[in-house]
Amino acid sequence: MLKSLYIQNFALIDSLRIGFDPGFSVISGETGAGKSIILGALSLILGQRADVKQIKQDAEKCVIEGVFDLSAYDLAPFFEALDWLYEGDECILRREIWSNGKSRAFVNDSPVYLNDLKELGDRLIDIHSQHQNLSLNDNLFQLNVVDLLAGTAKERAEYGEAYSAHRSSEKALNDLREQSRKNREEEDYLRFQHTSLAEMNLQPGEQERHETELEAVVHAEEIKTGLFAATSLLSEDERSVESMLRTVADTLHNVQRFYPRLSELAARVDSAFIELKDVREEIAGYFEEIEFDPGRRPLLEERLSAIYDLQKKHSVATVEELIDLCDEMGRKLENIDSLDERLKELERVTDEMRKAMTAKAGRLSKKRKEAAPRIEKELMERLAYLRMPNVKFLCDFKPKETPDATGADTVQFLFSANKNVALQPVSQIASGGETSRLMLCIKAMIAGATSLPTIIFDEIDTGTSGEVADRVGAIMEEMGGRMQVIGITHLPQIASKGTTHFLVYKEDSGNIVTTRIKELTPGERVQEIARMLSGAEITEQAIENAKVMLNKI
Repeated sequence: MLKSLYIQNFALIDSLRIGFDPGFSVISGETGAGKSIILGALSLILGQRADVKQIKQDAEKCVIEGVFDLSAYDLAPFFEALDWLYEGDECILRREIWSNGKSRAFVNDSPVYLNDLKELGDRLIDIHSQHQNLSLNDNLFQLNVVDLLAGTAKERAEYGEAYSAHRSSEKALNDLREQSRKNREEEDYLRFQHTSLAEMNLQPGEQERHETELEAVVHAEEIKTGLFAATSLLSEDERSVESMLRTVADTLHNVQRFYPRLSELAARVDSAFIELKDVREEIAGYFEEIEFDPGRRPLLEERLSAIYDLQKKHSVATVEELIDLCDEMGRKLENIDSLDERLKELERVTDEMRKAMTAKAGRLSKKRKEAAPRIEKELMERLAYLRMPNVKFLCDFKPKETPDATGADTVQFLFSANKNVALQPVSQIASGGETSRLMLCIKAMIAGATSLPTIIFDEIDTGTSGEVADRVGAIMEEMGGRMQVIGITHLPQIASKGTTHFLVYKEDSGNIVTTRIKELTPGERVQEIARMLSGAEITEQAIENAKVMLNKI
């Protein structure tokens, strides 16, 4: 329930605070006084987009703040889902719009996203303005009305889950079919590439090994010549390195008998001799290992050329990358080979989900159609109360070619207000006044079926007058017994039904015109109802009539 509304620097309003009570409150005022301004400000804290043009001239920013009583509504899970502070009974919504174009939204003084604020606003207040009557021509709106009045929330949620699951499975199936089509198109080429790589039987590190061996084969003669020369220098004659080093060692050992300090040097020369001998033996081993094989070179060159060609073809730099690519192609080919089985299984699953969705759509349709006669009967009774005694109304269901998120049905409201006039779609036959009355009755029925805290009617009385207007007011008064109802009206018959009456007016002080609002006292209310009855000149008869309407006599 809306407890209070504070507006600062918005349009023609400098500062304004309104407190609202439960039940039915009315807001009246002359045309242009600013009733729509107040409604526009309220819309901002309910998540509507802001416009800097709405800021009062020469003001830096405007602020709109609404205080709501949430005690009767289970909104704690909603707050927790958005990680908002939930304070139980009371909630404060605030918007700040700055002249530089910035806008901020707050819930309980914590900044929030505008879309989240709008979602909360939709749970708190239903603002019904004249243009919303046009939604009565929309088939989706009509279907949602039927669902609300038929109480299909459980069935629609179950169907929605089944529909989403089927859509997801159907998308996966279509994606798999597309993948299968593409795979089949490239299978031959992929298989050829895989065969080319697999037949190479590539081994990790072989490119480096072959490149090293080829280098040795190409230069085998120079290598053997060098190794032979090294061996000869080390040991082949009396002046070889080994022979001379042996002589040095013997000399040091002879001298050390007389000069012991040379023993360490002698040991080092012995060690160098042994190390040099090992080097010579290893060189000899390499010499024996190196063979000049004319047939080996072309084999290595052919193998490496094949590897280089594959690397260039597949834009890779190593054999290891070629091996990984071959493995990946193998997996793709395995997937292609197993795709038929996967497709068959997914087709089976998708078909089962379609059957489950269809069954739940059938249960949803059944509940809608079962509720339709009751909805039609109640709506015609309410319209008859509003002086439409010959009204006929029908919920015309037709199956959809393809089920969508709302089910397998489409519904159209067929309407006739007069005898001997065939039922036709509301958009084609209902006048403005008839549409207003029809929408009011629908809203009243929805209010009884849901727990929306507050509904605001912005001149729902369009096209009505006299006794019909009086009965429209009675319906709004009756709704006020179950929820908070705020009605903006020009009709005294409706204004007189409110438990609280606010007057919107303009105050002219020099060059500044400001919109004001005040709650009327009983005496002021008589004067306002009389003004609404007689116009600018309030007559004694109008005052007496106002008292009668307000039950003051």
